[in-house]
Amino acid sequence: MDKNARIYVAGHRGLVGSALVRRLESGGYVNLLTREHADLDLTQQVAAEAFFAQEKPDYVVLAAARVGGIYANNTYRAEFLYQNLMIYSNVVCAAWKAGVKKLLFLGSSCVYPTRAAQPMSEECLLTGPLEPTNEPYAVAKIAGLKLCDSFNQQYGTNFMSVMPTNIYGIGDNFDLKSSHVLPALLRKCHEAKERGDATFNVWGSGEARREFLYADDLADACIFLLERYNACDLGTHINIGTGEDLPIRQLAEEIIDVVGFSGELTWDHSKSDGMPRKWLNVSRMQDLGWSAKTDLRTGLEQVYAWYQSEYPSALKTQ
Repeated sequence: MDKNARIYVAGHRGLVGSALVRRLESGGYVNLLTREHADLDLTQQVAAEAFFAQEKPDYVVLAAARVGGIYANNTYRAEFLYQNLMIYSNVVCAAWKAGVKKLLFLGSSCVYPTRAAQPMSEECLLTGPLEPTNEPYAVAKIAGLKLCDSFNQQYGTNFMSVMPTNIYGIGDNFDLKSSHVLPALLRKCHEAKERGDATFNVWGSGEARREFLYADDLADACIFLLERYNACDLGTHINIGTGEDLPIRQLAEEIIDVVGFSGELTWDHSKSDGMPRKWLNVSRMQDLGWSAKTDLRTGLEQVYAWYQSEYPSALKTQ
């Protein structure tokens, strides 16, 4: 990509979008396009098409989405399906109409079946039922992936799709009603420490296994693909992850150590574990020459330092 190319990062305020902006800026790209949600609602087709027609981006990274953890996914099922379908449909179609050179769509590892063979390869897609608690979100992501592939096949576009594993990092969402497991556990552990609690209670059994990728590593992988490859090189989609997973129990113990909580770790077995295991096969990405650089401990320490510096003391008592 030319350093002066017009690059639109949709969802630049989010966890992944902000990491993408950091990575592009550090890579010398000087013509980034961003819009606040208040100024551009991507669920609205007319607004999306008007933006693309006016700004004429050369490249697009589609990181905008309605996101959340198990609670939010399962509670706001209609919004997660509808809003994400609208965002993906409007952006992909507008990109085609505007003649965008290359688009990268951010999917999710939740597109794979609940009982998929582990580690999950790209070929697992649509081979079984999805995890019920986040099915609407997963269906929308699958639709986005298939939309990109269909435009490529019918119109010769260059729209690639990546399926990252669970993402965490600086700028994460720490709202306990909508956050993912890692930031939720980090905040709950921090607050338990601040209150002097004797216990730190975590949902589920602790046996479910998850893989975690630092957001800045994901951003690096996306730019690596945009700079070196085309959609035809990747097939319908490609996985991005670390190639390693761990039990939620081990994650909780690692967070306890980073935070410095001295109480007892307990478990709420009445709450769902969600998908038993989510571990991606990332051999194809590694074969292309990319692998993750940030180990979990280093990532946790950086996120916790950011959390402590950015979140006001009032939040600790919420």
